[in-house]
Amino acid sequence: MNRLNNKVVLITGASRGIGAATAKMIASEGAKVIVNYAGSQAEADKTVQEIKDAGGDAIALKADVSKVNEVTALFDAAIAHYGRIDVLINNAGIMITKMLKDTTDEDFTRQFEINVRGTFNTLREAATKLADNGTIISTSTTLTRVMVPTYGTYAATKAAVEQMTRVFAKEMGARGITVNAVAPGPTSTELYLKGKSAEVIARQAALNAFNRLGEVDEIAKVIVFLASDDAKWISGQIIGVNGAMA
Repeated sequence: MNRLNNKVVLITGASRGIGAATAKMIASEGAKVIVNYAGSQAEADKTVQEIKDAGGDAIALKADVSKVNEVTALFDAAIAHYGRIDVLINNAGIMITKMLKDTTDEDFTRQFEINVRGTFNTLREAATKLADNGTIISTSTTLTRVMVPTYGTYAATKAAVEQMTRVFAKEMGARGITVNAVAPGPTSTELYLKGKSAEVIARQAALNAFNRLGEVDEIAKVIVFLASDDAKWISGQIIGVNGAMA
């Protein structure tokens, strides 16, 4: 299938995990892909090379989404290379797991700067630079729907992303642009697995109906669908991809 044939797709935080899996799957559907990264150039280049080896078209561009000037430069460079951007996928994010009482000012600020301000920065650029009839998909989390200790601040950042998604969908409808978010449950990525014991992982996996972690391709498939024209009547929605966790 080539559901995204000739579409130009910008994915933030696409050097690894869900972002890299999505970049490769989207390229396999015929899209040209901009793999954004903040620090992992080697992994971004590896993702781009894998796309090219499979016959796809991709470039890697560095930008810290929390910095407005770098986001502006990212959009401008992508448009200079491919002529336009049809789809924006906001995947860049960080997660710090601590009890609220142990969360430092630095922890709080860092998560809000990247997860919330980073999404705000890309949405604001997309408001004028995304092509008409385009698509925006942001990454949230199922943790906005359940109460899990140590995720309070992280879940708060994603709740902000969800509300921006809903409001922006109304603001962008006049240009035919759909705006949605996906809310994965626990997924087998480096970001999720880092620092967790086998006991914690098993306990959280048991929260869904299938007693396992999600896989990155299972999230990527939903993002690809939302990026396609098959999903043009879906907007302002937060799609749970979590195996009935919530």
